[in-house]
Amino acid sequence: MTQPTVDVLFTLFYVFFSFCLMSPPSEFVSAGITIQNLLSNYLGSEEMHFIYYHIKRTTATVVIHSFFPLGYYIGSGLFSPQKNLFDLWSLSLFWRTYLALSIAIILLALLTAYYWSLRKWNNHPIAQQLGYLQGNNDSWRTVASSINIEFRRFDKFTTGPHGQRVIVTDSWVIKTGAYFLHVAHQNDIHLTLSNSEEHSLSYENLSSVQYINFSVSSVNPKIKPFTIRLNSLEYRDLKDKLQTPVRNARNVVIQQSLSDKFLEAFKDQIRDNVDFHPPPSLEIETCIGCMQKQADVKLVKLCDNATQGDCVQCFCRPMWCLECLSKWFASRQDQQHPETWLGSKSPCPTCRATFCVLDVCTIVKT
Repeated sequence: MTQPTVDVLFTLFYVFFSFCLMSPPSEFVSAGITIQNLLSNYLGSEEMHFIYYHIKRTTATVVIHSFFPLGYYIGSGLFSPQKNLFDLWSLSLFWRTYLALSIAIILLALLTAYYWSLRKWNNHPIAQQLGYLQGNNDSWRTVASSINIEFRRFDKFTTGPHGQRVIVTDSWVIKTGAYFLHVAHQNDIHLTLSNSEEHSLSYENLSSVQYINFSVSSVNPKIKPFTIRLNSLEYRDLKDKLQTPVRNARNVVIQQSLSDKFLEAFKDQIRDNVDFHPPPSLEIETCIGCMQKQADVKLVKLCDNATQGDCVQCFCRPMWCLECLSKWFASRQDQQHPETWLGSKSPCPTCRATFCVLDVCTIVKT
């Protein structure tokens, strides 16, 4: 193999490996070749100290990435000894300039990291951004504490690839990146559906996929706007967590998941069923499936006579909301033939009594 070929192959490999470290693919994440994994002892727990974790992570990322140019110089010297890159007195003007710039980048990154760490990270861009979100007589650490507490909750919305996640809690919309952390309060933002991208083949499941992009702009002029991107199938989960409406000024058509389509059909059928009027003494409790909505449906055998058919009278008290019951119903069907779901049957999630769609009644209080 000729030396120019070796140089080209090394350059391609180094550039590819550098990009994989900067934006790790799933294979690198699975193998643990990420800054978060390699520096886990220094970074601490993201679950317990979310803001401080990302302050340290972005700082470490800047420092580590600053070594990439010098790494290429050293690698080229090892793979191409005839260049004499380690003999500083015989270097050409190009390599002298390259070496000087590589060292300057490292020194600049180290000085930046040191400056950020002064006064217990008060100078870090994330801390300064949180300072713009603080209330009266509060510090950025108060805002950080609020975000940390909400991030620990299990019901937060999280999506996106490693290092480029979108996180939505009860009060905050957050986007992570290699060198940044965008944070905005839900009460202060305008969320606009800007555009969508449709791909005939997805890397994850080899099927068609639609990605939608949202523009997040804050009424606070000091908070820079940012964009979040997610799979259209996750749009419903995102909306459930948002407290602000999503503006769709461009009338972007969002593809629904199979479960969402079935839920709509399930609701349409339930509207035509007989309503259930509970007695005044019956207390309606929270749905035991999602623990968020009030139970709003009751199973009553209506499809046949009491002694006919496969369906059985259910004597359970109302314990489920319509959405959770539809998800349960869909999960008990043949996943290869969704066209048969509405005409099929399912056991009650509580007592296992067989029911069909015609037996689901909406609770109407009198």
